[in-house]
Amino acid sequence: MTEPETTGLRVERDARTGVAVVTLDRPRRHNALTPETAAELAWLWKTFRGDDTVRAVVLTGAGERAFCTGIDRAAEVPQPSSPYSIEDPLLAVGPKANDLWKPVIAAVNGMACGGAFYLIGECEFVIAAEHATFFDPHTTYGMVSAYEAIAMAQRMPFGEVARMSLMGTAERVSARRAYEIGLVSEVVAGGDVVAAAVRAAVTVASFPTEAVQGTVRAVWSAKEAARTQAMAHAPHLIALGNADAARQAELFAGRGRGDSFRVR
Repeated sequence: MTEPETTGLRVERDARTGVAVVTLDRPRRHNALTPETAAELAWLWKTFRGDDTVRAVVLTGAGERAFCTGIDRAAEVPQPSSPYSIEDPLLAVGPKANDLWKPVIAAVNGMACGGAFYLIGECEFVIAAEHATFFDPHTTYGMVSAYEAIAMAQRMPFGEVARMSLMGTAERVSARRAYEIGLVSEVVAGGDVVAAAVRAAVTVASFPTEAVQGTVRAVWSAKEAARTQAMAHAPHLIALGNADAARQAELFAGRGRGDSFRVR
């Protein structure tokens, strides 16, 4: 398998503990993903499948402002002319989409929004910094939240994911509220979030890896059928409900820097 050109990822492996730390490394762009970064992530998850020195993974974002804000708005993603097809570079961005059943722990250290849920939705659990926030801007900008909402519906109560998906940029879910509803398993001081995730990963990596991977697979199987069925509807809902590209761009350009929002 040919290694893609590095496009915004940093990977640190500790052969002694068996833990790899994967950092989305585009802090000036809030660690937004380009199609190239998405392809690199997919390659990395596949590489970890066969790397016996990696038994657990921590996924985080560089800096303190953002974990990830989804697809980079500046990225070109040409769409097929057929209404039955959609080109989404984030569909294969997560570990489970690449058949990786080694545990992945998300260390969220700022904003996590939109396409970030493709990643969070495929991690085993989330540790968040006190200042972390979660929100889904799709509806604000004339887009259907489909894959993101479905991913979060596996981790949050129905009313909470519905509210987050529908309120767009008007609200952000605080780390504390995310903990209360079960999206986040632990809240720590901002500077400690990666260290806390690494501590958990080191513990898990110290156990027999066959048992760990089997447990990961078992937990995911509990909701896999419902998730798969829901995901099958997503491209049709997006095709029907998304505003055209020009209208999306107009709505996005009209946003105000520093617009007020409610944190709950």
